[in-house]
Amino acid sequence: MSLIDFFSPVDLHKIMPQAGFFSSQMGSRTYMFVDTFPDLDHAMVDIAIFGVADDRNTIGNSGCALAPDHIRERFYSLYEGPYLSRIVDLGNIRAGNTVADTYFAVKTVVAELVKMDILPIILGGGQDITYAQYAAYESLETKADLVVIDSHFDLDDTTETSVETTSASYLNKIFLHEPNFLFNYSNIGYQTYFVSQDSLRFMEKLYFDVHRLGDFTGKISATEPVIRNASLVSFDISAIRSADACGNANATPNGFYGEDACQICRYAGMSDKLTSIGFYEFNPAFDQNGQTAILLSQMLWYFIDGFYNRKKDTPLTPKSQYMIYRAALKEDSHELVFVKSKKTDRWWLQVPYPAGTSQNERFHIVPCTYEDYQTAVSGEMPDLWWRTYQKLV
Repeated sequence: MSLIDFFSPVDLHKIMPQAGFFSSQMGSRTYMFVDTFPDLDHAMVDIAIFGVADDRNTIGNSGCALAPDHIRERFYSLYEGPYLSRIVDLGNIRAGNTVADTYFAVKTVVAELVKMDILPIILGGGQDITYAQYAAYESLETKADLVVIDSHFDLDDTTETSVETTSASYLNKIFLHEPNFLFNYSNIGYQTYFVSQDSLRFMEKLYFDVHRLGDFTGKISATEPVIRNASLVSFDISAIRSADACGNANATPNGFYGEDACQICRYAGMSDKLTSIGFYEFNPAFDQNGQTAILLSQMLWYFIDGFYNRKKDTPLTPKSQYMIYRAALKEDSHELVFVKSKKTDRWWLQVPYPAGTSQNERFHIVPCTYEDYQTAVSGEMPDLWWRTYQKLV
């Protein structure tokens, strides 16, 4: 099966200005599937953009299937940054006869692109497509870390396998998926009044990392270590406050500022571990003067800018580029080991695998903050160490 079977071409009449694109704009720097599908096996490609024209399982936001072309129209008028981009646009995945058909198409495309070392950028569509994005990692036979930027937990409180995969319950399908290859789930930006206490207790029981919107007020850099550990990211546009992104039927007054969303996307692009990202729930019917489309195009630009500024500072490779810090805990002989990159000043924490586990490595390494190191120096155990250790048991 060829990937072209899933796609409809990009409609240039919808996205290109009458005078065309300037040579330095992204519209001229991106190879788009208009007549000929790109030869991904032989072309030098870093990033592949594609839309998903399906919103049948979104909750209260019908119309977001039309989002991809509205984002393209704004994005391709932006100018390329100080790098030589190698990007293709594969067009839109057509809505299948059933939503399951659409999920299969997304899963297949994402899996094939990741295997070719091409990073897919998904323009949704409903956020339920995150399930298909995640399912692609099953064929990669590796544990995945999912980071979702969202004001809600899209988790049905019943946690039953019969729950339909919707934009409000897709996490159930991910958490209950067999085989289970999810190592960690992190939420960035949930708002407490949108989240039940049962859901919070459920997340705590599974040692997942969930972070309130208020945790990042005035310190958006605190999102970076969370995102740095992600294999895949799902960004719900409703996580941004309605004044900055009104193009969503479920938009609310509070949320991230537009510039914060752009910074989060740049952090995501800079993550060496990240291999796919999806932007979901943008609904052009509620957009005013194209404001949300403009913001999303800028978020996409910042993600790409981050991608071409990756530092490739995977911990301890080579060891000479890192500094090792040790901290002893109070009333305990246990010692915590931290790693700091000389190149970027980024921090990691070493968490040993429990005795008896069938692992080749002696420890798991997880991104952390300087504040985690300060906590350990004061003699206290950072919460991050404990949550990570419990997932390794």
